[in-house]
Amino acid sequence: MTDNRSLPSGTAPDEYFPFKRLFLTGGSGYVGRNLIRHFVARGIEVIALVRSDTSADRVEALGAVACRADIFDPDLVARMSGCEALIHAAADTGHGPATKLQQRVNEDGTRAVLAVARAAGIRKAIHLSTEAVLATGKPLVNVDELMPLPRRPAGGYSRSSKAAAERAALAGNAAGFEVVVLRPRFVWGRDDTTALPNLLKAARSDRLAWIGGGTYRTSTTHIANLCHAVELALVKGRGGEVYFVSDDEPVEFKAFVSCLLATQGLAVPDKSVPRAVVRVIAAIGDLVAWISRGKIVPPLTLQSYAVSAVEISLDIGKARRELGYVPVLSREGGLAELRSDQHW
Repeated sequence: MTDNRSLPSGTAPDEYFPFKRLFLTGGSGYVGRNLIRHFVARGIEVIALVRSDTSADRVEALGAVACRADIFDPDLVARMSGCEALIHAAADTGHGPATKLQQRVNEDGTRAVLAVARAAGIRKAIHLSTEAVLATGKPLVNVDELMPLPRRPAGGYSRSSKAAAERAALAGNAAGFEVVVLRPRFVWGRDDTTALPNLLKAARSDRLAWIGGGTYRTSTTHIANLCHAVELALVKGRGGEVYFVSDDEPVEFKAFVSCLLATQGLAVPDKSVPRAVVRVIAAIGDLVAWISRGKIVPPLTLQSYAVSAVEISLDIGKARRELGYVPVLSREGGLAELRSDQHW
């Protein structure tokens, strides 16, 4: 079924959306797959960068054209030829100890793909970042885009890869080549292969416990709302700018995760652990990883603690004002979709 939730009423896609051909990195991932569905449904051609035959089959089944290459491939300029816009969704999202590979993929990869896109004549690029660039382990309450990147982020994902990638993306913004950064928080919804599967695994193995009771707030971003935000950013986003996007008002972390588990028929766990204890365990985990030079991978790091154990709530006023962003799907609608396993 074609989803027209992002299109202004009575407007045909070719009247509203100025790009006919998009190049997408990370096309076989959770966000990438849904971006393909989103734009293909509007009659937009999507060229998706993939690294394996399996991934090529996956994106082609969704209606994209597979581009089998590496993000550092010197021939990528020719492969992007004819595309008008880039969506850079590829990333190493591991929240474990920092690695050189993660930094290469996220920071160096972002710099490389944007340089190629500019050389290929692409006019606009959307870099998908994360609220985690601000994570330090302390609460982030109703933060907006004016908050500077911290001097001491929580871990490698925040510090040496995603924050560095964001800086590289913004540095690439230039006349004739606009780069816009989107920062979603807690992406969830249909076809989820990240957050929900990990929560289910923890709940089924009786390893899920609420940190400090789980009563702190969190912003969330349904995948449909993120796809909508990407479309709006391509049309209205200002080059060199950062935009937070979410499902509107924050929600209690425990209440939301409980609702996610309930869509899969799982009861809510009753266990709770003190936040201070979890913080100490995470710090020990980082220390062990550092001493062992990455040979020992701890079950908990300060990085994972910082994005899941304290309040992180976002002010999306800038996206509302400049992009005209309004969530197209409510949390209730997204949860109903998960319960019924609908496809949009």
